[in-house]
Amino acid sequence: MTFVDSHCHLNYKGLIEDQASVLERARARGVGTMLNISTREREWDDVIATAEREADVFATVGIHPHEADAHPNIDTAKLVAKAAHPRVIGIGESGLDYYYDHSDRERQQASFRAHIRASRETGLPIVVHTRDAEADTARILREEMEQGAYPGVIHCFTASGEFADIALDLGLYISISGIVTFKNAKDLQATAARLPLDRLLIETDSPFLAPVPHRGKTGEPAFVADTAAFLSGLRGESIEELAEATTRNFFELFAKAAA
Repeated sequence: MTFVDSHCHLNYKGLIEDQASVLERARARGVGTMLNISTREREWDDVIATAEREADVFATVGIHPHEADAHPNIDTAKLVAKAAHPRVIGIGESGLDYYYDHSDRERQQASFRAHIRASRETGLPIVVHTRDAEADTARILREEMEQGAYPGVIHCFTASGEFADIALDLGLYISISGIVTFKNAKDLQATAARLPLDRLLIETDSPFLAPVPHRGKTGEPAFVADTAAFLSGLRGESIEELAEATTRNFFELFAKAAA
């Protein structure tokens, strides 16, 4: 039985200091693949270097919505060029974050569209971040899908059930993080319980959001096994079934990794 951590930040503080041990602990718990996500241009080379060094780690290139103001020069062409690297299998993370508003909302939207267009051009999935921005995220996803199909995943899903249905209708996948194990996550648990198994991914978003029973600790990819165990119980599936399906889904979505 193997798991995929479809979203982690191995080069972030909390993991980078002892990255080799972090990877060893993940492998010991059956994590066979990890997707190392970038959020700023200055991270790209380091994130890719980790993927070059570790056979079970892949990379993305992208700009987090918090960083949109600081990256006015990032456009579709620049993303497409960097995504040509053989270890880069996704675009992002990108999207909209109106909770913190660290970047101008129009700048976030422009950056998000540039990432979606890079996804469409390369065929690589876009990794979507959305927080307190459901209406605009849904509108942009729809408008861009009307310009031509692209693959993608809503990462660290915490939005409404209605937004989940919109994402599924657009052909996107949904990734569930350790938040689903939190006692106050009843609405998320209700949505996660009904998601179609063939569109489901699991992730840690480490070093953030460590699931129960590790809550309060630094998150790491090994903990995706705990999220999977909780989710399988919530959904009434065996952990083996959930692990097999989410692994298969990952390689269907991130087809460059399978190739």
